[in-house]
Amino acid sequence: MNENTSWIDQPWLGFDTETTGTNPLSDRLVTAALVLRRGGINPSGPDEVVTWLANPGVEIPESASAIHGISNEKAQTQGRNISEVLNEVADSLVAHWQRGFPVVVFNAAFDITLMNAELTRHGLQTLEERLGGPVGLILDPIFLDRHFDKYRKGKRTLTTMAPHYGVAPDPNAHTAEVDVSMTLDVLAKIAQAFGAPLTLSSAHALMALQASAFKEWAQGLETYFARQGKPQQIDSQWPQRALNS
Repeated sequence: MNENTSWIDQPWLGFDTETTGTNPLSDRLVTAALVLRRGGINPSGPDEVVTWLANPGVEIPESASAIHGISNEKAQTQGRNISEVLNEVADSLVAHWQRGFPVVVFNAAFDITLMNAELTRHGLQTLEERLGGPVGLILDPIFLDRHFDKYRKGKRTLTTMAPHYGVAPDPNAHTAEVDVSMTLDVLAKIAQAFGAPLTLSSAHALMALQASAFKEWAQGLETYFARQGKPQQIDSQWPQRALNS
């Protein structure tokens, strides 16, 4: 993104995955969705959606299938080769960043970490290796929200943030493509709510404030667990965890 140009009117590429579990370092990709919204906050046409169904090469736990609806049978009989899917998704993300446009990911530290862990696991180039440097601008609505409205009470999941910002939750939430469209809608509402301090920030400043909001959240969670007598170390890196952590 040109440092002198607001990201709000750039094409937004929303990204989401559904997986075998909740650990981005060890769990596997099952589905992925990319949703291109030309015009950003002022869409210039319908969303352009691309989805993938992969055979992850491992069993999908029933608990994960219950969330995203993909059974082992469906993944094994209809899913594509995982390496092919990973390459196509990674190349699409990289191409968007190379054009200087933002990628939108709700809870990016999960999906970006998972992508790089999977790429590494299958002997493929990571996002950074494909870019020849760090990832481009990522917009993560949950941590933009935490930065600009840090004292609001309650959960900050996609399905709770959507109604807070006037976005109707979709009954098909937890399918990747629906979650992405909701995420883009929420981002647009956040941009409208907080205006120039958000919309006129440079890419560098946006990445820094989201990383800071994530670190503050992680430290707060560590403090909470310590008070409960259940100390835990929470990874505070954003937009992705170290693959050897």
